[in-house]
Amino acid sequence: MNASSEQALLARLEGDDTLDLADILRLIVDWLRPAQAGRSVAVVVSNIEKLVMALDERLAKRLETELESARHLTLYTEIGLFSRRGFMREFRERLYDRLNPRPLDRASLKDLLAYVFHHRHDGRWVVALPSDAWWRLLEGLGFLSASPKVTMRARGEVLYALEMLAVWVAAEELEPEFLRLDPDLAKHHSAFVALQREVARYVEIYRTWLADDTAEFHDDKHIRVLLEQCLEQIERLRKRAVMRGSSISLTHLLERLDQTLARITDLLDMLDPADITAQRAAIMQLFRELVIANAERNGLWSLWQNNVKLLSRSVTEQASETGEHYITANRSEYLHMLRSGAGAGFIIAFMALIKIYIETLGLTPGWNTLWVSLNYGLGFVLIHILHFTVATKQPAMTAARLAAAIEETEKGTASPAKLAELMILVGRSQFVAVLGNVGVALPVAILVGWLYGQLLGAPVLDAERVDYQLDKLSPFAGLALFHAAIAGVWLFVAGLISGFFDNRCAYLDLPARLRAHPLLMHILPDGARDRFAEFIGHNYGALAGNFFFGILLGSTAYLGYLLHLPLDIQHVAFGSANLGYVAATQLDQMFTMLPYFVFVLLIGTVNLWVSFGLALYVALRARGARIGALDRVLKAYLERLRERPREFLLPPAQAAENAGDSGGKQGPA
Repeated sequence: MNASSEQALLARLEGDDTLDLADILRLIVDWLRPAQAGRSVAVVVSNIEKLVMALDERLAKRLETELESARHLTLYTEIGLFSRRGFMREFRERLYDRLNPRPLDRASLKDLLAYVFHHRHDGRWVVALPSDAWWRLLEGLGFLSASPKVTMRARGEVLYALEMLAVWVAAEELEPEFLRLDPDLAKHHSAFVALQREVARYVEIYRTWLADDTAEFHDDKHIRVLLEQCLEQIERLRKRAVMRGSSISLTHLLERLDQTLARITDLLDMLDPADITAQRAAIMQLFRELVIANAERNGLWSLWQNNVKLLSRSVTEQASETGEHYITANRSEYLHMLRSGAGAGFIIAFMALIKIYIETLGLTPGWNTLWVSLNYGLGFVLIHILHFTVATKQPAMTAARLAAAIEETEKGTASPAKLAELMILVGRSQFVAVLGNVGVALPVAILVGWLYGQLLGAPVLDAERVDYQLDKLSPFAGLALFHAAIAGVWLFVAGLISGFFDNRCAYLDLPARLRAHPLLMHILPDGARDRFAEFIGHNYGALAGNFFFGILLGSTAYLGYLLHLPLDIQHVAFGSANLGYVAATQLDQMFTMLPYFVFVLLIGTVNLWVSFGLALYVALRARGARIGALDRVLKAYLERLRERPREFLLPPAQAAENAGDSGGKQGPA
């Protein structure tokens, strides 16, 4: 905060007739601004009181004169609302404005706000300051003056902004993205159009009331009912977007509609003369929101963050729906998951054998990477087609389901009891899938390795490769846990890829396109073509995610080779299969392998928690939700375990009464 006194500040303001509204307010805010944002609030309040007491009426009159002609519209219709121009155009314009700023329009309150609150941390101390202090300052400066001209100008501008915002809401009804989701919007007038008509009527009657205070005042109750109906329509569109595909533009539209409806509500609160206290609170709330939004108005990083958040949400919506199928709630689903994991473990044992064989061929690094990647990718696709489950594929999907459950709560913060219950279900589901994978991959690998040695007279692995495999599994001699973390990252990425392709499939209505594809109509009969289209519709994302997951696993070591870095992957199912082939080579030393079995379980733990943590973080950020107090969640989790410890690993005979919406039928990998 500037050390000069309020008297020196006022002397400068009153002594320089060239200073206009923008310059005066900037000097005042610069004088008030604390040295550290968010701190010394008491000092700011004290200085506001001193300044208000010392203010001269002549200064307030100067400000009032300019306020009578100030333009308010863009202050209410632009700041804090997503742009209607789209991401790329908005990014280009912001970048250009940073490099070559446009001149200040001193008659526009939007430009005045940016000019006065020009420091990037202004939002912090503005929010920290009590409303009463701001009210005193604005009142002292004439912004809340009883001057008829200033008051009428402000109300008129707010009414005009209200009308324009309602027109925008009505115009959104004919957006192609909305009509794709709900064609009925084109057949009848929705709540969006009804809102615009009611707002237009309200504005007209309000203006009449302002001109003649004996006229009857028309309240805004009907508008608020229509606002609720608009929000319900937006929620219906969001739910349809999950089934029919979303996009960043659609999510952008829905978020902008939410913001616009919220701004209409704020303006209505400001106009309501029935409750002066609520009106005053609404003015101060909007003032704070505008200052905060203004700080990000020209920021390229904030624009990028907002749009990445929208893209993340459009992808994780699909993952949340898929996550339902990876959570077991009862004994039947639990056994199904066990069988599904066992089937995957059986195939993984042979995938590990094929990889070992490829690496004995002496291929160049590039060709070796290609064949190993295809082995992984096509193997995972086969596992999915056979409706088996790779345990480590679950976290990326179940994390999105957890985030959805958190978002469903009233304030976007998880109910500890509900979250603990869901965590029990998720943990148990992942345990049984890992049990199926490892419990089959390990003994099958031992059996296959023993048969291989008996039939061919040579072990699967020679002594050098045995040492190599054991070193890779060791967190001490090798980098097993670091490589397991890399695999966890790829598991997370694979989940996003699955969500992206599922979303894309629904957005394009791919099954319908395949049914009507001219080439397929000539190649396949109607029944086969329908079955093919249906299969792709249900499995497009999973097939893509599994294949690319295999490519990522197979190419990591080659990337490390190119970068001269110790990069590789460790996956619990493949680690158990590799340990099985080592054990088959050294059957007489079977019990010496027990520590390495523990290492395999550690690898699985890292796989699961890295992928789960990343997926949960992105899903929470995309939804604007949070877990809340971790200690409360942990307490609820431990209480749940004390009450029913058996259910930590084993399911109840019947699903818990309150878990009905948390579980689901198991899907493929």
